[in-house]
Amino acid sequence: MRERRVNRWSVLVLLCFSLLLIAVDATVLHIAVPALTAALEPSAVQLLWIIDSYSLVVAPLLITFGTLGDRYGRRPFVLAGYVVFGLASLSAAFAGSPLALIVSRAFLGVGGAMIMPATLSIIRQVFADRRERAIALGVWSAVAAAGAAVGPLVGGVLVEHLWWGAVFLINVPLLVILLPVAVRILPPSPRRPDQPWDATSAALSTLGILAVAFGLKEAGTGHTIGRDASIAVLLGGVALLVWFVRRQRRLAVPLLDIRLFRQRGFSTGVACVALAIFALVGLELMLAQYLQLVLGLSPTGAAVRMLPLMVAAVVGGLAAAHVLQRAGVRATISGGLALTALSLTPVLTWGTEPHPVVLTLCFVGIGFGVEVALLGASDVIMASAPEARAGGAAAIEETAYELGAGLGIAVLGTITTIIYAPALGTVAGVPERLMAQARESLASAAHVAHETGDGATGETLLSAARTAFVTALHSTVLVSVAMLALTALAVAVFIPRPPGAEEPERVPV
Repeated sequence: MRERRVNRWSVLVLLCFSLLLIAVDATVLHIAVPALTAALEPSAVQLLWIIDSYSLVVAPLLITFGTLGDRYGRRPFVLAGYVVFGLASLSAAFAGSPLALIVSRAFLGVGGAMIMPATLSIIRQVFADRRERAIALGVWSAVAAAGAAVGPLVGGVLVEHLWWGAVFLINVPLLVILLPVAVRILPPSPRRPDQPWDATSAALSTLGILAVAFGLKEAGTGHTIGRDASIAVLLGGVALLVWFVRRQRRLAVPLLDIRLFRQRGFSTGVACVALAIFALVGLELMLAQYLQLVLGLSPTGAAVRMLPLMVAAVVGGLAAAHVLQRAGVRATISGGLALTALSLTPVLTWGTEPHPVVLTLCFVGIGFGVEVALLGASDVIMASAPEARAGGAAAIEETAYELGAGLGIAVLGTITTIIYAPALGTVAGVPERLMAQARESLASAAHVAHETGDGATGETLLSAARTAFVTALHSTVLVSVAMLALTALAVAVFIPRPPGAEEPERVPV
């Protein structure tokens, strides 16, 4: 009996460590953007792809690899995922061009998607006792939140003391240790080779999401294929996703159980997860650049200034269950989203001057509000789904999380690019070729300012670029505040109360 307990909790430690690597990788590049831009000189669109190709590949593949794991066994996918993740990390660390880094990040997403759904399924498999399983799932959830939160801090330290590629290279020795341990302790899982799996659906969802993201990014600049072609790609992606949905309705065993969205609470909960992460991750990227390139902080200094957001997110995740018990589901989600929107509002008044106290308060409100809203939304999602479809509901929630992260960077990053480029006029003494490069992004402008060799001209360019970026930041914040406020209102209207309830529903803890 003692041996079983040791093995069980050892498996949990291994899986949580695996999840930690995946979660950290989703946000570790946020602080590394200036250093990466100086080294590889990506265009605005390439920079967005470098940041979020990971999440955009993970999102559609979570359900694909989750269902394949159910069919062929989860253990092989975890082990193969380690190998893919390690090789992709090595490739990313030494990427010599923006395209090479984008491709490496995409393969990191493939490896992450192979590992992530299997971790949750194996936890459910090895923890037969319901009470112990609840503890294990709570630890798993906390590790996922903490990993995403600590990513910028890890990135800041590595970039400042080593180089930008170190944020990927650090994965390799860790995975070299994890792989043999996993081979030894991961239990085999049942195989169901007769379970149907629809490859067409997998291809439609993956290509549709990537086409939508590509169209959104390119529509902002049109550098690669032009705006008209970008809109065509965007509409083509939407058509693929519509085809995917219709196909799921016809299949006896769909890849994604669309029937779950008939539940009003489920649909609203999924939308809340996607939109909350959309606002958080997209803005986290913009604010990381604001701290370094506008306020002039070092990578480690910027990461430390973002610590209140990370700590508040962890505290919010721990406190959310008690808030949920006392306030009810609708008040918890709406209140969390409203707090996040309110905490973002002061950003609309910021310029290029430092404001440490207000910045800290804003980060605390954003981190706490988002985590409380996410837990409430998760509760609604799982409560709305029948027990027999709980696995499918969890997969949809994870997909909404990753898709929100990817599209948040795509949409808010595109808005930033659209506003920033025309806001940066011509600076005397800077050739038009370099001005065009400076208009790609604030990080590019900082690189150009350094390369001009004229201190006064470079400082003038950087000052103008900072002002243009703050203008763009205001626009993205305004969009985020509006979306969060509308979502909070939708929750209050569309999430149903239990039959006969006169007071806000109480959720037992």
